[in-house]
Amino acid sequence: MSKPLLHLVFGGHLDDPQTLDFQDTENLDIIGIFPDYATAKKAWRSATQGYLDDAHMKYVIVHMHRMMDPDNQAD
Repeated sequence: MSKPLLHLVFGGHLDDPQTLDFQDTENLDIIGIFPDYATAKKAWRSATQGYLDDAHMKYVIVHMHRMMDPDNQAD
């Protein structure tokens, strides 16, 4: 069994939609931590559906496994 490749999904309002500078880091919407990219992408897609018309709201997927093991860059 291979080890999970953890991914974090979170979002919030941005100061500028062309950056990742979140306005209020104390109130980020943490969706969760997922064991693989496919599951994280599904959660990300679900979270973003409610904000399609809000350019200042953004959700992201963070490849946590890359931070925990930078020598292994698998997705």
